Amino acid sequence: MNKHDDVVNEARRKVPLTKFNVGDTVDVQVLIREGDKERIQIFNGTVIARRGKEGTSATFTVRRIVQGEGVERIFPINSPKVVGLVVKSRASVRRAKLFYLRERVGKAAKLKEIIG
Repeated sequence: MNKHDDVVNEARRKVPLTKFNVGDTVDVQVLIREGDKERIQIFNGTVIARRGKEGTSATFTVRRIVQGEGVERIFPINSPKVVGLVVKSRASVRRAKLFYLRERVGKAAKLKEIIG
């Protein structure tokens, strides 16, 4: 192996995240450090984009509505700050990126859920 492969393997997540796709509603458990204390904060929303498969630069974008404003966060898949991921519901989507949800509000922003 060369040095590049060693660095990539070291940066990879030891325990993989739960399988998820674009359109899923997820709870992302993020490790927050405040001074010398640590806590886990949950960021819940809809996965609107995913970039990369499992590499060190792979990320996913989660969008949620807070007090009428859209909030998006981009999480690296292999980040040690992302403690866990829980899939709340799955949706049937026809696109790889759901950026069109940014212009929609209310019922227009709902996705068709997969039951079962």
